[in-house]
Amino acid sequence: MNLSVTILELSGILDGIRGNELRRQMSGVLANGSDIVLLDMKEVNFIDSSGLGALVSAAQMVRNANGKLFVCSISDQVRMLFELTKMDRIFQSFADQEEFKRQVLATQ
Repeated sequence: MNLSVTILELSGILDGIRGNELRRQMSGVLANGSDIVLLDMKEVNFIDSSGLGALVSAAQMVRNANGKLFVCSISDQVRMLFELTKMDRIFQSFADQEEFKRQVLATQ
């Protein structure tokens, strides 16, 4: 089975404006038939509440399209925020793109 994988690299502050961009990007990615989306958050240094909301709605969009969403390379600050908000239960996280490829793509 040949799965379509898209990697989105996010950067800076994930706020309302960036969150809306993420939703638009996600719509486009899913419209193009992507099965798996990886959000690489290596360059993200802060997420506010509207950014968290955008991540949740991105996850719902992917789920509604019967896809899978993963995140990788989250900073300690973002990891702490994910744990506090229980987002770590929603998102399966990997150390980096290499670990994602080893664990997810190798098993497909």
